Amino acid sequence: MSVTAQWRGLWWCWLLPALWLTGCVTTTERVFTDPPSPERALERRVELARKYIGEGDWDNAKRNLKHAAEINDRNAEVHEAFALVYQSTGEKELAEESYRKAIRLDRDFSRARNNYAAFLFAEGRYREAEEQLEAVVADSLYNARPRAFVNLGLCRLQLDKPAKAEEAFTRALAMDRTNSVALLELAILRLAAADIANATRYYNTYRLVVRQQSPRGLLFGIRLARAQGDRNAESSYALVLSNLYPDSPEHRTLQRMLRDGQ
Repeated sequence: MSVTAQWRGLWWCWLLPALWLTGCVTTTERVFTDPPSPERALERRVELARKYIGEGDWDNAKRNLKHAAEINDRNAEVHEAFALVYQSTGEKELAEESYRKAIRLDRDFSRARNNYAAFLFAEGRYREAEEQLEAVVADSLYNARPRAFVNLGLCRLQLDKPAKAEEAFTRALAMDRTNSVALLELAILRLAAADIANATRYYNTYRLVVRQQSPRGLLFGIRLARAQGDRNAESSYALVLSNLYPDSPEHRTLQRMLRDGQ
């Protein structure tokens, strides 16, 4: 799972107070809008910072977040946005500190927990990521819950918990039947359990919902075709993998398989 997908595309235009002039030579009326409340000013700063984060403009993002923190240093969204900036600029300690502060300020802030889990996953801290994601998926109102279940499943794969991973992927698929990651991972898990029928079912659905298979999907297609004794499908997937992804780890795995006669 990428960390930036949740905040890309958020835009804000600063609005200057409106000034309306009417009347004749001897009469002028001026109407000014009220200044924004501190809460609204903070919201504007955070939204503008997220716009700059989406553009990779870290300096302007930090500048706006500093202004937001001056308004209210105990706002969880401010610290989550700081964490995204620090994570993107390689300042890992500051990123983690900001994620932790955001969660301390709002323990129900599922988006921050999900982003923190992505940070932990990238650092290879899978058990900690799993703990954060378990809290996220418990939030039935979180709008990215299917994706969180997928991320939880990926964590559990890294922790060598295939049965628990399959449970998470199944939950994700129940909420989003076109989730390509869940479909492929369930196909892989079913083949590992020698359940060729369900592995084929999941894989066929995966192929229907993706425009182009990933290297992981094509390598699995080769393995599934071998398990089915389908030489034509095996050769077809191998050719596509070689043509589309010659530099991928999956293509190197295929070359080893062919060399070793696997």
